[in-house]
Amino acid sequence: MTRLNTKYPLVGLLMVGLLGLISCGNGDGGSNGTESDAEGAQDYVEDGTFIYGLSSDVGSLDPHFNPTSAGLGAARYAYDPLVHVDSEGELSSGLAEEWELEGDIVTFTLRDDVTCDDGSDLSASMVKENLDFIGNPENASPLLGTFVPPGAVVEADDEAGTVTLTLAGSAPFVVEGLANVMMVCDAGLADREALSSEVFGTGPYELAEAAPGDRYTYERREGYAWGPGGISNDEPGMPADVQLRVIENETTAANLLLSGEINAASILGPDAQRLESLFSSSTYSVIGQQWYNQTEGHATQELEVREALTQALDLDELMTVFTGGEGARTTQLAALEPTPCNDGDFTTFFPETDPEAANEALEAAGWELGSDGVRSRGGEPLEVTFIYDTSVGAGGAAASELAVTAWEEVGVQVEANGVPTDEISEMIFGGGSWDVVWVGLNVNTPDQLVGMISGPSPLEGGQNFSSISNEDYDALVAEAMDLPGGEGCGLWFQAEEALISQHNLVPFANDEITVYANGAEFEVVGLLQPTSIRLYED
Repeated sequence: MTRLNTKYPLVGLLMVGLLGLISCGNGDGGSNGTESDAEGAQDYVEDGTFIYGLSSDVGSLDPHFNPTSAGLGAARYAYDPLVHVDSEGELSSGLAEEWELEGDIVTFTLRDDVTCDDGSDLSASMVKENLDFIGNPENASPLLGTFVPPGAVVEADDEAGTVTLTLAGSAPFVVEGLANVMMVCDAGLADREALSSEVFGTGPYELAEAAPGDRYTYERREGYAWGPGGISNDEPGMPADVQLRVIENETTAANLLLSGEINAASILGPDAQRLESLFSSSTYSVIGQQWYNQTEGHATQELEVREALTQALDLDELMTVFTGGEGARTTQLAALEPTPCNDGDFTTFFPETDPEAANEALEAAGWELGSDGVRSRGGEPLEVTFIYDTSVGAGGAAASELAVTAWEEVGVQVEANGVPTDEISEMIFGGGSWDVVWVGLNVNTPDQLVGMISGPSPLEGGQNFSSISNEDYDALVAEAMDLPGGEGCGLWFQAEEALISQHNLVPFANDEITVYANGAEFEVVGLLQPTSIRLYED
């Protein structure tokens, strides 16, 4: 299951997992609450309002096209998937009450009591239309190849209430991936343009107001009873209204938390120290991940340039600055719990920090150092456009300055631009002009990144936004995909090592992402689960 937090994209994804597309809570709902909180003795607030502080705007509300963390998080309030994945990696019912995987055929049996927010009934045909839309490469949904296996043939039986997918190839985590696909109702499917600013779903809440850049307000639906494992939305303490409020400044968000003006927010910087007495839920996720644009015409298409840019960096120092000394080096791409693959470690495949070797490699590749300190070849300067996410706080900005300085010292001319999360997603998937980008894609299963790392680029109808071409990775992935579930983990780790060896990307920092809450508790499984929110009296 790809999981993206309100702080970092997965792709998104972005997934940003992606993607999501890609987490701000731990699986066991760990908290730092009071004793009465732990014992569940607090008095619940009935029909209250839950206010969540977002560090960046949601962007498009279309769940099939917005794999950012804010987008996927917002979608959970208004839409439902076929199944859910809990903190232990176990599947539970959603729109489907039963599912069966036999060979290359997956069958879902839908509940017969699900309705859309306009009162219409959920149907197997509706689910098929969702999956067919995502599965059509011409529609360029970032969910294709991430959560929906390419080439899958979908059949619907409305009378039996079943949806059957016949896979085109091996997909060891297909059901877990579909847990991230939100199903849009017929009214939305008929008006894709409206989906960017309106919602048409089966979820526990309906959109009451959308004010981009400011807030998104949702109202509780009556009669909803098909949440994770069949939970309803009329439990004691469940809010009648949810407001997602855009608060870009962490200090402001922390102040509002302490004053009780908002109920929850993810805080990473020094302001977190003031919040230690509050309820919290945490997990580690990949936040520092460097991608090189390997599209023809970019200097970073050259292996020698990518290697030199990597050698110039002190990755341990970058990680420390990025995370404020609280993080750790990334060791595998599928890092979010629950993940079936653990104990990978590709850090030994990175080159040692060596600016002198970086200079020598660039010189050998024909990039000569000029009197102005900038290298050039054939009259063209060695310049890179570097994009980083402004939503990651002061640590990310400080780390980006270190990277720019290191690259300039080996003769690279750098244009650095801080960009909000939603704009980064548009840039990398829309063919924007960039050479190096920092964007953390968080996933639970390694297959969910395959479409982002291999195959066609977005301009060719795919999701390989960096235009990576690595034959060793492709071969190892093909081998791993033929093994069920976690049996292929060793091969997945070898595939990731092949990427690092060719300097296709540089994952360098994980950090603990913590959501703090005041006057509320909830469960976070990658994303905050709307039906788990409980408001209570202080």
